[in-house]
Amino acid sequence: MQLRFTKLDAFDPHRQSFECKHEADANPSITAGADMLFQQGMAATSFDLWPDDRDYKKAAQIWMQAAGKGHWKAQLNLAGLYLQGLGVPQDADKALELTEDLMRKGVPAAWDNMGAYYMGGIGPLKQDATVAYAFWQKAADMGSMAAQAYLGEKLDAGYDDPPSFWGNRPIGRQMLECAFSQGSAKAAHELGLSLDVVDKNYPLALIVLHEGVKLGSEKAANSLSVAFDAGRALVDHRIDVARAERYSILGDALWRNPDLRFPNLDKVLPLPPAELPKWDGNNQTLIDAAKALMVQPAVRPTPGSQRTGRAHIPQAHVLQAQSRGVIVEANTPVPHSGYWQPRLYALHREHERVWERAQLPQHYDKGETFEAVDRSSMGPYANVAPRTVWHYLGEAVSMTVAPHPLVAQGIARSICAPEPRVHRRGSEPCPCTGVWFASIPKDHLLAARHNRWDRQAYIEQGQPFPAPTTLHEAGGITVAARDIRWHWIGDANRADASGHVHVTLALIDS
Repeated sequence: MQLRFTKLDAFDPHRQSFECKHEADANPSITAGADMLFQQGMAATSFDLWPDDRDYKKAAQIWMQAAGKGHWKAQLNLAGLYLQGLGVPQDADKALELTEDLMRKGVPAAWDNMGAYYMGGIGPLKQDATVAYAFWQKAADMGSMAAQAYLGEKLDAGYDDPPSFWGNRPIGRQMLECAFSQGSAKAAHELGLSLDVVDKNYPLALIVLHEGVKLGSEKAANSLSVAFDAGRALVDHRIDVARAERYSILGDALWRNPDLRFPNLDKVLPLPPAELPKWDGNNQTLIDAAKALMVQPAVRPTPGSQRTGRAHIPQAHVLQAQSRGVIVEANTPVPHSGYWQPRLYALHREHERVWERAQLPQHYDKGETFEAVDRSSMGPYANVAPRTVWHYLGEAVSMTVAPHPLVAQGIARSICAPEPRVHRRGSEPCPCTGVWFASIPKDHLLAARHNRWDRQAYIEQGQPFPAPTTLHEAGGITVAARDIRWHWIGDANRADASGHVHVTLALIDS
């Protein structure tokens, strides 16, 4: 069945009811392996790269693998590549087939995309705005936050002026609130704008627009920059050029890379009346400090890192294996710089094997002379054992740890895991200032919609942890604070000797 020709209910701009649903509850589950592939494709096409450096062919190959493993986002992205002919031959029919496959699987975003295909008259589809709006209505009712944000904006008006907008503010507002509760940056901006201009609810509008910046809204950042620069009613007529500058810098960063998120915005730009932390004036410092943090796996101690002298091996280094072994006599100059291990020319007895297993790699530079080897542990057999030779083991090379895919995309920052680890439930006060990551158990009914990589917050010591219903009530989120586990990542701002707090990228001392 070709779902592109599905008969849908006609778009009703004056509908009287809307039930908020989240697309996370409808989407197929994604395995960690498939998501890793998806993120690798995102890194290959990151907005952080120059256009000519984006490898769409590589991304297409990776997303094909991820789609084969059931990753619906990868499949949608692959459809987009076929539509534009990026990395693959341009093929509108293939794009439609991939999209329809996801529609059958109940992916709300696929139904939203089909609406865009009709609006653009893609491939064999005849351009038809009426059909497009019917698909968008269906997608919004299924939980698509993109469709909810789009239709919410169209309906959030006081009168009809089709096809630009329709006067159905109660339903339009519900759609915007629902999309905002799912993390839609567009909905955050539109909702904040409506609260500001229409409702004159300036305190709530300010909060929503600030949240929009966290979610990646360039328009929200620029709106707040203008408001603080001009001292508008939205910011209580407060002229604050320092805040205006910081919002402007973050807005420019979001223009360059729309995939950026700033969950730790309060670390560098808390809302008034909180004072701004001092900043070194480097734009990248501000941007990086507001990004999400990805904790690197702890590096296991290198065997030999605690040794001294020639046997010492630097931490996070390993000996590079040699394809062909080099063996030299003990009385010859060292032919290659690197680590050498003393061994016996031949092994005949158990005490010889015991001695050899106890020998450590030792570092020598080319041209040095091997030191005499102590064989006294062999006891009376020390002088009758076979002669000693030296085996070359290679140089110690740094272990290369692949960056987290989100870090490779430039939308998150990598840090080492802080010690000691600190965890708290959401019902408790924050025990220490810093960046915290929130999660709920995977078997929780709302885990799919709540556990997101950008669910982080910069929280001051003694303050309550953010409650999920503070701003996002529209989504029906009923996660109890006691069910939320907050994990301290660290990265707190530092105070200097005079007590002034400075934005920092370094971990605080544990």
